[in-house]
Amino acid sequence: MSAKRAVQYACAVLLIISSIALAFIQVLDLQDVANGTLMYIAQAFLLAGSIFGLDYYIQKLNRFIDAHTTKSNTAGYKE
Repeated sequence: MSAKRAVQYACAVLLIISSIALAFIQVLDLQDVANGTLMYIAQAFLLAGSIFGLDYYIQKLNRFIDAHTTKSNTAGYKE
């Protein structure tokens, strides 16, 4: 795993943990979750999901392209 990918994953996990902790602390203190906190949670989950999801999508797309490239390259060499 490259350093860039490790930093991305660490940031994504930190975003998720911080949003959950922020909501938990606010509920303990105010017995309510403010709109700003909910916006932070939504944005944090969107960013973390895009970090994990985009990498998965690119890997899946590359495997799909490689599989079709291999099939089309071997299809012309039938004997």
